[in-house]
Amino acid sequence: MTSINKPESESSTRDEHTFDGITFEVEEEEQTHEGQKVKRRGIYLWPNLITTAALLSGFYSIIASMNGDFTQAIYAIFLAALLDGLDGRVARAIGAQSAFGEQYDSLSDLLAFGVAPAILMYSWSLHDLGRIGLACCFVYTACAAFRLARFNVQIGVVDKRYFIGVASPLAAILIITMVWVGRDFPAIFDLREVGIQIINAVLIVAVGLLMISNIKYYSFKTLDRKRVPFAVLPIAVFIFAAITYNIPVGILVISIIYALSGFVTTFIARKNNPI
Repeated sequence: MTSINKPESESSTRDEHTFDGITFEVEEEEQTHEGQKVKRRGIYLWPNLITTAALLSGFYSIIASMNGDFTQAIYAIFLAALLDGLDGRVARAIGAQSAFGEQYDSLSDLLAFGVAPAILMYSWSLHDLGRIGLACCFVYTACAAFRLARFNVQIGVVDKRYFIGVASPLAAILIITMVWVGRDFPAIFDLREVGIQIINAVLIVAVGLLMISNIKYYSFKTLDRKRVPFAVLPIAVFIFAAITYNIPVGILVISIIYALSGFVTTFIARKNNPI
């Protein structure tokens, strides 16, 4: 009985591709503290569950917008923004960061902050503009996709203190608070007027372009474990008090101020580091 020696390349290839038939497994290559690269199966549960909850919130917002329930759609996107800020912190806290989690988080962000706000704005205001309104909403969604893709390839390259372009959650909050304020003040924002519809179309395109711009925005990531002057706390209390007077207007004003702050930050950075 003769034995057939299989080529080494064939056996090594079989070792690398161990998944046969239908599988729901994930295999990732990770680097240990000793610098060695190892392959591990499975995913981290808690960060990905939070990301899934954010994905569900974005999906529910789309359904609510299509059904004309704009208030529920707004709340769902707000919940997705809160969950998006939580999953990364949980992953870092328990040492559960992974490439799968990063990509999954980006896909969830695209739905919750790229697609859902665009459908909300189209269903609420821009559908009367026909194809123009549809095109403006698509521009916003495409810009969100470009921004997330650029963020993924720039991880570990850019300064963590700044976002390059408006972050997609903030862009979504700008859109939904505009809808929220418009619903609270229908006499001022009369959607039957073509001028108001055109303003909304211009605003959603402008927010989309801010996402893919090279404007620098402070990320606040360095404040997680950093001491700040005591005077910051009373200022934050006054800001929260002002927001509670009219929550949608307060959030919209703060979001606009932050969006405009990027121009100041970029100007100062270029002035201190001229090319």
